[in-house]
Amino acid sequence: MVKIRLMRMGEKRNPFYRVVVADERNAQHGNFIAQVGTYNPTVEPSAINLDADEVKKWLANGAQPTETVAKLIKRAGILD
Repeated sequence: MVKIRLMRMGEKRNPFYRVVVADERNAQHGNFIAQVGTYNPTVEPSAINLDADEVKKWLANGAQPTETVAKLIKRAGILD
């Protein structure tokens, strides 16, 4: 199954995440199909940058977001 999930980047105690579309069988830092955005929780307020068209396209094609990514999509205002 294809999932929209977070891929952790950054340094120790300074996380930065990429929002990627990947096969659920791949490792967290393994191959991914597409990068659809970024999430930076260390700044105030948290920076959420998502490509709305790409996210909608992947959701229409059957990709399932993880719980955290679903919350980020809702906070970004892409889906209500």
